[in-house]
Amino acid sequence: MSDRKEFSLNKNMISTAVYPIFFGLFILLLWETEALHKIIDADTFTLPVPSRIIGIIAENLPSILKNTKATVQVAVGGLVLGSLLGYLLAMIATAFPKWGKGGLTIVSAFNAVPVIAIAPIMTNLTKDFSRDPNLRSMLAKTLVVMLLCTVSMSINAFRGFNELKPFSEDLMKSIAAKPASVFFKLRVPNSVPYIFTALRVSVPGSVIFAMVSEYFAEYIIGVGRQIRENIVLAQYATAWAYIAAAFVIGVTMYIILLIFENILLRGRR
Repeated sequence: MSDRKEFSLNKNMISTAVYPIFFGLFILLLWETEALHKIIDADTFTLPVPSRIIGIIAENLPSILKNTKATVQVAVGGLVLGSLLGYLLAMIATAFPKWGKGGLTIVSAFNAVPVIAIAPIMTNLTKDFSRDPNLRSMLAKTLVVMLLCTVSMSINAFRGFNELKPFSEDLMKSIAAKPASVFFKLRVPNSVPYIFTALRVSVPGSVIFAMVSEYFAEYIIGVGRQIRENIVLAQYATAWAYIAAAFVIGVTMYIILLIFENILLRGRR
């Protein structure tokens, strides 16, 4: 039985990890040999080969690191603030269920608002926050990410607080547990897996939201802004270098999330 389970585990690992890696390497090979350009009818000016992009990254590494740092600060700051606010809203909605569900419905409506509409609004709302355009831009971009990450966390955390195991709440009441004990010893632990469900959506989303918000910011810094500026100047190789930086940011943040999830939920899988 154990050999069969181990074989099934190894087979699952191959299908979920090895095959995508080989597929990615195959695409990179087609890209580097310019076979991909023939397939999609592109030229090496608008779609530089990977070796050219790596060369651009090496030549502009200090600038890329500076802009990457700015994007990471906005993405992480907005993600943390939005997740905390969303969790707090879910707690309030659970404590006051009569109004809570209606309030979360209104919050979830923000999901339908495109980020390109929110970003300019936040830029205008924060224009009097400071005389320093860098601070104003950082605040506006962080607020955009925070607002959109709040939605995912509030909805999922609310589900975690209320989708309890059958009879678990009745059991707590049968031993005369106080409402506070029910909340902190039953509802909060039950919400932890749902927190990571929300973060699986919010982590890659925070990077995208941060990059898009940089398009409308006053201060010209960040990976998203550099992609835009270099495309406008027809510096496509440099734009692809910043696209690669955005890819690294997103993948790194997601891997860190998975590591923490596996550590914290190891006993609950």
